[in-house]
Amino acid sequence: MPNETVLLEGHIINNLSLNRTLDMILDSGGDFNMEDIHLGQRNEDPSQAVIKVTAPTQGILDSILASIGKLGAIPLERHDVKWKSAPKNGVFPDDFYSTTNLETQIWFRNKWIPVKGIEMDCGIIFDPDRLQARCLPLIHIKKGDKVITGREGIKVIPLKTSGQKEIFSFMGSSVSSEKPKHLLIRDIAGRLAAIKKNKGKILFVGGPAVIHTGAGKSVASLIKKGYINALLAGNGFATHDIESALYGTSLGISLEKGTAVHGGHRNHLRAINTIRAAGSIKAAVNKGILKSGILYTCVKTHTPYVLAGSIRDDGPLPDVIRDSMEAQEQIRYYAQRVDAALMVGSTLHAIATGNCLPARVYTVCVDINPAVVTKLGDRGTAQSMGIVTDAASFLGELAQAL
Repeated sequence: MPNETVLLEGHIINNLSLNRTLDMILDSGGDFNMEDIHLGQRNEDPSQAVIKVTAPTQGILDSILASIGKLGAIPLERHDVKWKSAPKNGVFPDDFYSTTNLETQIWFRNKWIPVKGIEMDCGIIFDPDRLQARCLPLIHIKKGDKVITGREGIKVIPLKTSGQKEIFSFMGSSVSSEKPKHLLIRDIAGRLAAIKKNKGKILFVGGPAVIHTGAGKSVASLIKKGYINALLAGNGFATHDIESALYGTSLGISLEKGTAVHGGHRNHLRAINTIRAAGSIKAAVNKGILKSGILYTCVKTHTPYVLAGSIRDDGPLPDVIRDSMEAQEQIRYYAQRVDAALMVGSTLHAIATGNCLPARVYTVCVDINPAVVTKLGDRGTAQSMGIVTDAASFLGELAQAL
């Protein structure tokens, strides 16, 4: 039967990559023989396993090897990475390697070369003369680019986990509405404080619910204190933030009384119109028109923000990026340069940002709907921790903890 021997090394017990690899082999119709295994003596010590994988056909074997390769399993016999030239602009070769968001290396001339700018669902461009490899989305491929193909010479390094979870436990999932929120938020605050202390950067992704629930002041406070270094949102988030600053409402509902204001249904359009008349959000701040709110605080603290447009936008605000590919590039720029990401009250922007984040980025997703935080993980952002609660409760307690 077709077979190949693979090597799995690192923290393969703590991150469960050994268990997952063996399960994946069997579930895919293959079989395995553990030819050698060495376990580290301490938690920080790496382990190593040599596994012979067999399958009924070469096609099944190739499929298994591709799947377990994403868990870090590489052929024991190393071969240089292979590539082909891109046939035209914006087109990969047919058998291109599709990246994950995990740290990735390629083998060439007897050394492992790190892939820069790692991101899921992209290709790897290689310069064999400079020994440089980088991740590149399909839209940026140029004819003649050397694109990594196949699976040979590629190593994916799974994330290290604490390994302290019990096999069976109550509330053991990564997403639950029944976990003690104050303990989770206290832990998040500690992580963010450590990142800030080490001069790391923190990204905030927000949806309109942040404003609707009255959490805008908490976000502005976090920006002022340096716990948010870049903001990613949409037209709705910015519009309702400005509406709340100018008129005290969000979608026409008073944030102070929680009741509808007469004629308030037009307040968000009035807010957009006011900013468009001023020329931009920054211009409105400089002219003294906009005097509070999240976007006001961003301008005053020189905190960058990206407002990505959508098909349903009113207006939009003049600062909104209406070209989706340009907005994606702006999101990608900040996603590759941060150490933590807070995603609150947003589905589309959270998933869009998650697709651009390396797995090394500490990621927290908060939403009142458990399907949102589950979907983020299902779409590939496996490092995300989900908290099911409303935006105001989370952000208020987080701001207080920090």
